[in-house]
Amino acid sequence: MAVRLRMKKMGRTHRPFFRVCAMDKRSPRDGRVIEELGTYDPMCPETDARVTLKADRIDYWLGVGAQPSEKVATLIKKYGTDGTHLEAQKAAIERLSKRKEYTPAPEPVKKKKEEPKAEETPAEAKAEEGAAPAEAPTEEKPAEETANE
Repeated sequence: MAVRLRMKKMGRTHRPFFRVCAMDKRSPRDGRVIEELGTYDPMCPETDARVTLKADRIDYWLGVGAQPSEKVATLIKKYGTDGTHLEAQKAAIERLSKRKEYTPAPEPVKKKKEEPKAEETPAEAKAEEGAAPAEAPTEEKPAEETANE
């Protein structure tokens, strides 16, 4: 049986997700797998955190003669046992984990400016003064009327 290491498409429309699998060469893309060896999420915002591989199992399958597809060979070259991007991958995963713990600072409470008591309604004036006698509300006349008097 000829074994290939290739990607099996999962996910949904406009949200792809792939599993890196060891499969029989003759099986369909999304068909039966022998073993799942990792994942690839192209929608992840951190480029180097998109791939997770089981390096020891991939080394096993390559050791017994499995052939990787072109895309999987690139992923193995970058993120496999002796990958070129392993340090960048660890840093990217760490940044993503910190982002989950991030909580925005609470917004400061804005104090309302005190308005002159002449503009308050009688109900508000009584509430603020408590037991003090309430004065009759005075209505301010426009400047034109006061000038005519």
